[in-house]
Amino acid sequence: MKNELRVAVIQTDLVWENPEANRNNIEHKISILKDADLIILPEMFTSGFTMNASAIAETMNGESISWLKKMAKEKDIALVGSLVISENGNYYNRLVFVEPSGKITQYDKRHTFTLAGEHKVYTAGTEKVILNYKDWTICPLICYDLRFPVWARNTEDYDLLLYVANWPKIRVDAWDALLKARAIENMSYCIGVNRIGLDGNNYEYSGHSAVYNVLGHRIDTIPENKESIEIITLEKAQINKYREKLGFLKDRDDFILKG
Repeated sequence: MKNELRVAVIQTDLVWENPEANRNNIEHKISILKDADLIILPEMFTSGFTMNASAIAETMNGESISWLKKMAKEKDIALVGSLVISENGNYYNRLVFVEPSGKITQYDKRHTFTLAGEHKVYTAGTEKVILNYKDWTICPLICYDLRFPVWARNTEDYDLLLYVANWPKIRVDAWDALLKARAIENMSYCIGVNRIGLDGNNYEYSGHSAVYNVLGHRIDTIPENKESIEIITLEKAQINKYREKLGFLKDRDDFILKG
């Protein structure tokens, strides 16, 4: 069992609906990274949070997936982020977790953001995904999922809960509070990676990407409103210590999720 996981958070601006420009920007940032196990990118990292799915959608055999696999193999590192995928006549806001071996685990955003009309464009996912990487159990989710604690509830004893996002500045206080709450209630590390800058609809994003430990303490130094790359070391011993000492997960409720 590997005790440590070194996670690289990339908080970046995104070029509106321009996958090639965004890939080039992120590739430059990845090129300077050393000694990380996992890179986390924002939601819709190829385009920004667009409802113009037909203009920028790709397939699972498209350029961005091929690029992710190439980067993962060359750097011997896993990458995770979401992008717009077209499949079987539907569009998905799909998170992909790409390993150096080329293995891809995918998660389709369950809670589409109705305020922006995402539910009218993108098909919602139905399955919660739990994956294992380097002996770490990880639950990957997307942006608006953060507001729904039942969907994230740690019934699987995962070690890391992560959110990729385009969460606007106007509601960033909720982002801050909920990320911390998800870490505390699930007794896991919780990481949220958000973009910065203005999108094509003139919405502003201020980042606030953050890493919280099982006690809800923030353990990163990622700045607000700035492009940033930071590597944070997670320790499984820290999870085990407090789960055994406090035992809060043993008292969690049993429930059946419907709908």
